[in-house]
Amino acid sequence: VCVGQVMWNAAVHAEFIHDHSDYGFETPSVKFNWRTIKEKRDAYVTRLNEIYENNIKKAHIDIIRGYGKFTADPQPTVEVDGKKYTAPHILIATGGHPAVPSDSEIPGASLGITSDGFFDLEELPRRSVIVGAGYIAVEIAGILSTRGSKSALLIRQDQVV
Repeated sequence: VCVGQVMWNAAVHAEFIHDHSDYGFETPSVKFNWRTIKEKRDAYVTRLNEIYENNIKKAHIDIIRGYGKFTADPQPTVEVDGKKYTAPHILIATGGHPAVPSDSEIPGASLGITSDGFFDLEELPRRSVIVGAGYIAVEIAGILSTRGSKSALLIRQDQVV
């Protein structure tokens, strides 16, 4: 279960609660606490990371952290921070980071957050604008809007297709 799935599940529960009266359930004054779900989600992620790392150690898999590149060696080889590693199977987990434009490129860009920043939110924003139309953008828009954030989804497009 990914971190986003935990937040998505909270949104699904909100939708169920919203529809309870249609099925005869009376649920007066149901309250949602963003900080509670954030704390529980973060604890879940910490626990999962520990489980994954322990399983990797038990399987005798080496984790090499750093910046790497494939080499021209005849055997499958990567070079990480100047040291070469050869193995029959090499997994590259990129750990990518989003590119954030500067304020000179897009005025006000520094006022926004990335999808990573979404998971750092301490409170539910009253209003939100999500830029993009990929899976993560749509998922975040759905999560925020079901929890009560007045949300808009912006799609940048040079031409209509």
